[in-house]
Amino acid sequence: MIEIDGAYLEGGGQILRTACSLSAITKKPCRVFNIRKGREKPGLMPQHLLGIQALSQLCNGKLEGDSLGSEEIEFSPGEIQAQDLNIKIRTAGSITLVLQTLIIPCLNAPRPVKINFDGGATDTFFSPTIDYFQYVFLKILEKMGIKADVKILKRGYYPEGGAKMEVLIYPSGIKTLNLTKRGEILKIDAVSGAANTLKEKKVAERQITGVKEILGKLKLPLEEKIEYYETASPGSQICLIAEFKNTIIGADNLGKLGKRAEDVGKEAAWELLKTADSKACLDKYLADQILPYLALANGKSSVSVSEITNHVKTNIWVIEKFLEGRFGIKENTITWVPKF
Repeated sequence: MIEIDGAYLEGGGQILRTACSLSAITKKPCRVFNIRKGREKPGLMPQHLLGIQALSQLCNGKLEGDSLGSEEIEFSPGEIQAQDLNIKIRTAGSITLVLQTLIIPCLNAPRPVKINFDGGATDTFFSPTIDYFQYVFLKILEKMGIKADVKILKRGYYPEGGAKMEVLIYPSGIKTLNLTKRGEILKIDAVSGAANTLKEKKVAERQITGVKEILGKLKLPLEEKIEYYETASPGSQICLIAEFKNTIIGADNLGKLGKRAEDVGKEAAWELLKTADSKACLDKYLADQILPYLALANGKSSVSVSEITNHVKTNIWVIEKFLEGRFGIKENTITWVPKF
């Protein structure tokens, strides 16, 4: 059994997600202790708990310690089944974080896996927005031969959640990825959305105004999309997607009570510009999310990233406990070399 200390370095839920996901496909049982020790409220939160429970169901596994607030679990995977998953989230738990646990095992399922979400948040704090997930993360995965379809039936914000979503993940092998030169910029998409209750205040439009105040001076090719939704809680989000010849980088942000909508847009724009100035092919958030896929591809991969964060270092540490090979970091380029 592989022992994983959840307090290592970054000490967040990513350790649990990566460990259980890789455990399922390698069939190596794992024990994760000190779960989320680095967080204000340690232990399993709803999105962590539901993610590993759904994973255990998918692979007919044995899971111990799976209760809210638990700081230790043991997971023994079985065979990945041909079945769909129905996940009910009674809080504003992050749907994208649950998906981070499930995508890799679903790639090894005998047929496409449909995941139905009832409740939870499409856009919430400390996790990727669903727009970033669709338009940045999944687009990079497409380069590796991975396909997933996302259907948003209802958006969900903190604190009520209440989202409804369907995700279909197709079985596939994983191709190597070599992204070190991004090429010229083609366009920037600005996707700005808010709850219908904020429509009179033009929150989605004002978020775009903030983006334009920053990016407009640079005369970059900007395309905008403004949306309003019927939701259980008021909220807003913006996602900027910069498409280059060879890659995509993104930045997102959330509105919150007392914060000007224009400032929400400005912050996202500054974040995008910071990544763009690095000349990297992947932003710092995708840098750690892509690592398990690089390590599972059949060969050597290299990607340039805007920043080597503690999330990156933590994920490398977990992955190397399950898979044969090594990551190397030179300046801001991450390379995976498998052990043949």
